[in-house]
Amino acid sequence: KVLGPGRVREVLYTALRGPQAGVLRALVEQQGHFARIGAALTHLREHYTEQLSVEALAACANMSVSTFHEHFKRCTDMAPMQYLKRLRLLKAQQMLIGEGLGVAQTAHRVGYQSTSQFSREYKRQFARSPGDELPYQSLPV
Repeated sequence: KVLGPGRVREVLYTALRGPQAGVLRALVEQQGHFARIGAALTHLREHYTEQLSVEALAACANMSVSTFHEHFKRCTDMAPMQYLKRLRLLKAQQMLIGEGLGVAQTAHRVGYQSTSQFSREYKRQFARSPGDELPYQSLPV
């Protein structure tokens, strides 16, 4: 909590000096397709636990699917469904570490229908199984 505000400023400064600085400025200024992709990203963050499709996200951005896909990838360096998967896995990691939820419960909370699919994708993303994130629980004596 003490370092948080300073760290946020540092991240923002680095982002605004980086190769995507123009994209970030245009997004903040609500210009063109960047703002529309921003609306889709907001929708993703608010509804990541639900079944989402590229068609629905494109509709949020008021774009055709092909145009949306092109601009989304240009803004995020990921395809929309890759971004959604990454978002779900990051949220799951937070839940596993911070809240101590079980693997199956976490998988379902972040929108996975299959715990085994979740575990495979988690391991692929973080090079460790989701069970490895659970806090150590001492055995009764």
